[in-house]
Amino acid sequence: MTRHNTTGRSLFPPEDDQNAFTDILFNALLGFAFMFSLAFILLRPEVTDGKVDPKAEFMITAQWPDGHPDDIDLIVEDGVGNLVWFDTREAGLMHLDRDDRGWLGDTITVNGQKLENPLNQEVVTLRGIAAGEYVVNLLHYKSPDGKPVAVKVKVEKLNPQVTLIFAGNMLLTGAGDEQTAIRFRLDATGKVVEMATRDKLLIRAMPNTSPDASKEVGGQAHGKAAK
Repeated sequence: MTRHNTTGRSLFPPEDDQNAFTDILFNALLGFAFMFSLAFILLRPEVTDGKVDPKAEFMITAQWPDGHPDDIDLIVEDGVGNLVWFDTREAGLMHLDRDDRGWLGDTITVNGQKLENPLNQEVVTLRGIAAGEYVVNLLHYKSPDGKPVAVKVKVEKLNPQVTLIFAGNMLLTGAGDEQTAIRFRLDATGKVVEMATRDKLLIRAMPNTSPDASKEVGGQAHGKAAK
């Protein structure tokens, strides 16, 4: 019987050679996977469905205690006399985004379950820049208990980044009380060049809590529509 001499020889490559080959193959696969992932990210289109990008240059807010029953109105006049409030929700470049009526409408029923939003806040946005003086007033429209209400007023410039222009506290004394929170002047670039707190009545209200109370706008009688 013939024996084959295998002394000093092996049927398989040394183990170290196998490990080196495995490492090279693994690294190659890893690099390929990385390049594929990178290409997928670069080629994937941006998802824009459902994305909301509101256009606004300034935002003015008035906020009073959550759950409070009183109805406070935010009134804003621009540099050419346009007036925005709940009775005229769009004027010039201004828009009343939220008209809050105190506790009225704070509760809704969905599928038999009551949902409550106690937030009391009105919001006016300026959708563009028009030079001139802007007057921000508050009107205490309804006061079921006749007590004073503290209101926070804020003016913010939104572009190119959010900048606080004004923040102040007002105390409205009862139905029909109108006060000027702030007056600010913009130049053509949207820069605030002047601010003041001198009173300027925009809606001269009679001391009447009825929704049909007579108003005066610019010295002329104006009937306020029922909310």
